Amino acid sequence: MTKVLLLDGYNLAFRSYYALPELTRADGFPTGAAHGWIKTIWKLEDSEQPDQLAVFFDEGGSRRHLEALPDYKANRTEMPEALQQQIPVLRELTSLMGYPVSSIEGIEADDLIASAAKHLGAQGHRVVIVSADKDLGQCVGGTITQLLPAPTANPRLGWRALNEKGVEEKFGVPPRLVPDYLALVGDSSDNIAGLKGVGPKTAAKWLREYGSLEGVLQAGQLNPVRFREQVMESTERLRLNLRLVTLEYQHTPPSLERQSVNVPALVEKLEELEMKQSATQAWERYGLGLG
Repeated sequence: MTKVLLLDGYNLAFRSYYALPELTRADGFPTGAAHGWIKTIWKLEDSEQPDQLAVFFDEGGSRRHLEALPDYKANRTEMPEALQQQIPVLRELTSLMGYPVSSIEGIEADDLIASAAKHLGAQGHRVVIVSADKDLGQCVGGTITQLLPAPTANPRLGWRALNEKGVEEKFGVPPRLVPDYLALVGDSSDNIAGLKGVGPKTAAKWLREYGSLEGVLQAGQLNPVRFREQVMESTERLRLNLRLVTLEYQHTPPSLERQSVNVPALVEKLEELEMKQSATQAWERYGLGLG
């Protein structure tokens, strides 16, 4: 049984970008995200000791989400130009370290990660999903866990690993009910509105009592009473929410075979970015037969 890390590319790229001050090469090209990215990969190599690691990125908007909800993620601000410039660099650095980088036009990275996790988990591999995204909690179970990066606003919390028990402690419901939970409370990061006034505690209480979102919708004596009319009026919207936050598992996973680290090219790229300390560390990690 091997241990495989599945990384949510944009989630970690944003965290790498905001975790460090604005760093630039002598010609002004931004490098802060690249500094944070390679440190993150190396931290995961050291702390998790994976047999394999793969990174997944979004490519264009998610067709299935936009067809159902044209305003999906419409509330998000544009990616900072300095980060956008570095995305190809992050992908290149990852590939030079021998790790596959995957994206498919019109399919969200979360769906690709969920598909790969299910496929690998069914084969008995230990799978660690590395992302702070709440919806990926629904994948947790058996040999699949989730590793949450330290919050940029409170890095002292550190990285946190969630198994099934951890997911239930976080949301108040088991992994299989995470989509139902998000359908009720909403997900502001994706512009999915939940029931007005319904918070995490109420949503978790209802789901524990009625077993699913559909059970909540069919409950005739829902409490508190003030929500009964709102739930009745929002039935179809809540069912749509559930479709939007439920991940897909049918996508064919890409090849996750790790290639050899291209040490000279990796060091050359880091030196080109004027990341001299990282270039030296790359030789120490990989050039001396330690990688």
